[in-house]
Amino acid sequence: MTLDRAARQPTDDVGEHRHAGAILAGDRRALARAITLIESTRSDHRAQAESLIAELLPATGRSVRIGISGVPGVGKSTFIEAFGLHIVDRGHRVAVITVDPSSPISGGSILGDKTRMEKLARHPSTYIRPSPSGGSLGGVARRTREVILATEAAGFDVILVETVGVGQSETAVAGLVDMFMLLIAPGGGDELQGLKKGIVELAELIVVNKADGDLIPAAERARRDYAAALHLLRHDSTVWTPKVLKCSSMTGEAIDEVWETAEAFRNAMSTTGKLDARRAEQAKAWMWDEVHEALSRRLTDDAEVGALLPELEVRVQEGSVNPADAARQILAAFGCKDD
Repeated sequence: MTLDRAARQPTDDVGEHRHAGAILAGDRRALARAITLIESTRSDHRAQAESLIAELLPATGRSVRIGISGVPGVGKSTFIEAFGLHIVDRGHRVAVITVDPSSPISGGSILGDKTRMEKLARHPSTYIRPSPSGGSLGGVARRTREVILATEAAGFDVILVETVGVGQSETAVAGLVDMFMLLIAPGGGDELQGLKKGIVELAELIVVNKADGDLIPAAERARRDYAAALHLLRHDSTVWTPKVLKCSSMTGEAIDEVWETAEAFRNAMSTTGKLDARRAEQAKAWMWDEVHEALSRRLTDDAEVGALLPELEVRVQEGSVNPADAARQILAAFGCKDD
């Protein structure tokens, strides 16, 4: 079975896997250890992970990166299994990064120990990695970008990122991938009202899942409704018009059309230079995320700030200090000038 069940907590010997050679050779155990290292919050592990990513970087960037989102119950795991099996049958190697909800007690993946894609997990050309979201916005783990790079370096040329569910901040996944795919369930009549307009605007491909049996007419209605709605929304791409398809993950009907559309999107973006431009913007955003994270960590670790915080937090909670004023006091203690 190729489902990665590596322990979520790094061991003391994880640092020995910092060398990239084994990963570049496709060693799955080395890849699992490397991802555990990447996800670690220990400062020494962070330094090793950054060194590892620097070594792997020249071997990355050649995969198709697809983010897959949808409300709970839409059938994301069933769809990804059918979709992934179709892709590997076309000669590709598929890595699935499933960003699961985190336990508030242990911090680990709540669903990570369950095999939700048994057939796909057993295929020799696939690799499945559950990662805890850690409370990160958008249902995207804090180090998902680096996990994508590690799996690319290990030779996987299609990366599927499954996110927790749809919400206002779920759109964070669009900043990590080439294509954002939104899954919709047929029926109910309130699909358009039940989703944020911004998420629909971000989708390059909307797929109505569960288009089988008695749900076929409802799936077709949903497809038409979303196709009509897309005409009223503005999209920032001049080379791609978002599509709406319907498929059945249970029967496999039209799964091939979903993959062909993903390939068409990739080709359109690549030939016009839009793909390179998108990834360049994503790299810049990654840089600033690292800056913000480092500043936040240093702020909370600062001795003067630490001495000030307990009383200031109490006063904010009591309402005797305005939160904005409290923030300025914290930054002043950290040495930031107030302009």
